[in-house]
Amino acid sequence: MAEIDHIVIGARTLAEGAAYIEAHLGVKPGPGGTHEGVGTHNLLLGLGRNSYLEVIAPDPAQPEPPHPRPFDLDSPSVRTMLDAEPRLLAWVARTPVLDAVVTRLGAHHAGEIRAMKRGKLSWRMAMPPQNQDMSNLIPALIQWDDGKGAAPRLADSGVRLVALEAEHPEVDAVRLALAGRGLDEAIRLRRSPHARLVARFTRADGTEAVLASA
Repeated sequence: MAEIDHIVIGARTLAEGAAYIEAHLGVKPGPGGTHEGVGTHNLLLGLGRNSYLEVIAPDPAQPEPPHPRPFDLDSPSVRTMLDAEPRLLAWVARTPVLDAVVTRLGAHHAGEIRAMKRGKLSWRMAMPPQNQDMSNLIPALIQWDDGKGAAPRLADSGVRLVALEAEHPEVDAVRLALAGRGLDEAIRLRRSPHARLVARFTRADGTEAVLASA
């Protein structure tokens, strides 16, 4: 069993990411922290007790990391896209049985498990290799060491994630990959000529907002 943990907005800088979220969702994300050794830092926005939004950007205070930054932040095409404006990049699903899922799928599909931490939070995470992530429609999997994670610790912004949608020309392959991770019901799928991730929200004032990867 797995479920949506958070969605990921990529940005060149955290300042640009914060301005983008405030413009689209009507509220600024709050402080997150530094991912030491990963080369990134973040801001966070609580979406209720069960999910949140992460704005992630390269951290200029850190040296170049030994591994590529997560969510394709080092990809030339993603960098070019983020030069224009921040963008929805990916989503992350939490599971209490990360080892079992990765063992069953194999690291070549699910990615290798890496231990990470930020402040008092610690977790283990497996990101699917780039050739297996179906344009970031297949989520990274996370298991929080405390069993709760970041969402319950965040102030409630009043913004809610209403639906997460994926569009892809090989929608049956996306569906199969999600089912293998216990995510059959987590995301709406549609066939489309182009891959795209779409997140639908209600703002605190009840109006609707949409963020998309393309």
